[in-house]
Amino acid sequence: MFTKFFIKLLKKDYEESRYNVKKRLKSILAHDRLAINSNILEKMHMEILNVVSKYVELDPKKIEFSVETDNKIKTISLIANISIKRIIYLDKV
Repeated sequence: MFTKFFIKLLKKDYEESRYNVKKRLKSILAHDRLAINSNILEKMHMEILNVVSKYVELDPKKIEFSVETDNKIKTISLIANISIKRIIYLDKV
């Protein structure tokens, strides 16, 4: 019984790790296709976060940026997944 649990646990970790590596590789390839310097991309991320944080309180542990390509329609997308803790009311801004 313990062995089955351990095997399931390792398999789950392997699948999650594999998914994360695949996702990172796609992101690296997309960055290469964009030909954007990593410093510029990081600056874009910071500027986006600065603007968004004027209106909402962000959870810094749950912020993720990714770059995805769609070869069918020849587009590259910058995707920001930003976790919001609470809304800052406009009268305070």
